[in-house]
Amino acid sequence: MTFYSIAKNTVKSILMPLYRIEVIGREHVPKEGGVLLCSNHISNLDPPVVGITSARPISFMAKEELFHAPVFGKMLKHLKAFPVKRGMSDREALRKGLQILKEGNVLGLFPEGTRSKTGEVGQGLSGAGFFALRTNAHVIPCAIIGPYKLFSKLKVVYGPPINMDELRSQKASIEETTEVIMSHIRKLKDEYR
Repeated sequence: MTFYSIAKNTVKSILMPLYRIEVIGREHVPKEGGVLLCSNHISNLDPPVVGITSARPISFMAKEELFHAPVFGKMLKHLKAFPVKRGMSDREALRKGLQILKEGNVLGLFPEGTRSKTGEVGQGLSGAGFFALRTNAHVIPCAIIGPYKLFSKLKVVYGPPINMDELRSQKASIEETTEVIMSHIRKLKDEYR
């Protein structure tokens, strides 16, 4: 058993009952091939919650500062996370993300780049559109519907893959593609609220 699966099972046994997590649409995540999983961001608990509700291991992009914490930084590496420098184009992080997708794995992103203060889905940064257009990965929208309150229900909703062929044929820009992804997340949130 890997460190990832031990950590996942441990965290799952704690968070699932604490937040009464309901998972909807997990079957939309393809069992194989590259997957770009894009979720809204409302809490520091979002990465573990998405991680424990997905059937497949996820590599998350995480802000570089987290990797400087002595113990936590090492744990993040074992949990398949990798650093990204915020506020600039981080070529190394983009290369790593492309590699994960091209190797047929799951890349997890919170396109807003930071937690939403209002709980509403904000504007996405261009990274989501970049990965969606540069690879043949399945793009799966995910909505976390909170709030995170002990013993009250939290929903994690996975939507069907977003059709990228149409966007590619229209020669959509990275920004337009990101906005399409964000609109799918908003729709899920509105539908399952």
